[in-house]
Amino acid sequence: MLNKASTLDAPAVDQPAPNRLRDVVAANFGTFFEWFDLLVYAMFAITVSKLFFPTGDGQSALLLSLLTFASSFVIRPVGAIVLGVIADRRGRRFALSLAALLMLLGTAAIAVVPTYEHVGFLAPVILVAGRLLQGFSAGGEFGAANSFLTEQDKSRMAFFGSLQFSASGLAVLTSSLFAYCINHYLTTEQVNSWGWRLPFVFGCLIGPVGLYIRRKVSETTAFEQTRKTELSPLRETARSHKSAVLMGAIIAGAGGLASFINIYMPTFAINNLGVTKDAAFASSIVSGIVCVLMPLAGGMTADRFGTVKVMRVALVTGMVLILPLFYMLTRAPGPVTLVAFQCILSLVFYSFYYSPLGSLLSQLFPASCRTTGVSLAYVISMTLFGGLTPVVTSMLVKATGSIMSPAWYLIVVSSLALCGLAASRKRVV
Repeated sequence: MLNKASTLDAPAVDQPAPNRLRDVVAANFGTFFEWFDLLVYAMFAITVSKLFFPTGDGQSALLLSLLTFASSFVIRPVGAIVLGVIADRRGRRFALSLAALLMLLGTAAIAVVPTYEHVGFLAPVILVAGRLLQGFSAGGEFGAANSFLTEQDKSRMAFFGSLQFSASGLAVLTSSLFAYCINHYLTTEQVNSWGWRLPFVFGCLIGPVGLYIRRKVSETTAFEQTRKTELSPLRETARSHKSAVLMGAIIAGAGGLASFINIYMPTFAINNLGVTKDAAFASSIVSGIVCVLMPLAGGMTADRFGTVKVMRVALVTGMVLILPLFYMLTRAPGPVTLVAFQCILSLVFYSFYYSPLGSLLSQLFPASCRTTGVSLAYVISMTLFGGLTPVVTSMLVKATGSIMSPAWYLIVVSSLALCGLAASRKRVV
């Protein structure tokens, strides 16, 4: 049964926007831009560690580089609150445009920052500043884009919400292609000198395009209906929807953790399993194709059979498969097993568990504080189980001496997510 708040604030009849295709493309263009810029840093974490953190110890330098990656997730809650409130008070369109501008500025800073060799300590400072701008932007991006998309048609909320995950999958694919081509066709000296900057320059070039088209989108009907009321979305969320925020964060946590384990897997396989760079990035390309196409199937399936039911089946399936997959990969590391590992995670956890998440989160909150609530739930999960995933998995392997420890970590978080799904059934279809 639908959440009462969602039912009350939904229009009686969905009014298709006259420029819906343009609006949907605009929302997802920005999502692609946001995730591409975040992901290319993960792809070049080893190179960045050598250029900006020359500690003399390769593992320590990589850990510092990964902590810099994680820094963008520490600032995400602030971005979620600020941009979420802006989206609920000023509109989805304004917040989406602001998020795109901030991401462009952060990406530009990383694209041009001098290395440690040239400016010393200022190099990592500027690098972290760029990552913080990116993280602040991404903190509000998901909530604003998700509200905008799921409010297009309440009968197809999961499908429209899944488009954002498909766009993120396209970002995975594109960033993997960049990483593969740069590492394959350039020498190590060229990669270290200028090659690693190319994807960030690409991000700077497409950023203005996303900013322009986002300024042209139509506002959603659900938001327009709240314009005449005095809104205090943050206060409303804190007063009436704390349990929904916690529930949403727990449910999103399993999908975020599985996704970032998958994203980090090429670096993990190179450092811990002896897989070549070409094989690792080629595997991410194949996985990226799955992440582009299959979330649409996950969204349509959730609209047809129910969001909670589809997510629960996918999560249980993933929990059953994760240990055999890790065992297979660690016992016989290579291109074939890495592709199988990444594609199965992309299909089960990402496409059929994670992609219907947008519909579930939207149904937990009324339109008056929807973006604020969704942003907080999502960003809490990303802070705890997203950006810290590479650091946590590296520390788990080092502390336990077991290459299988990340799989057990995912099973524990997934068990909590199952409890969250069970609690959400009274609010979500």
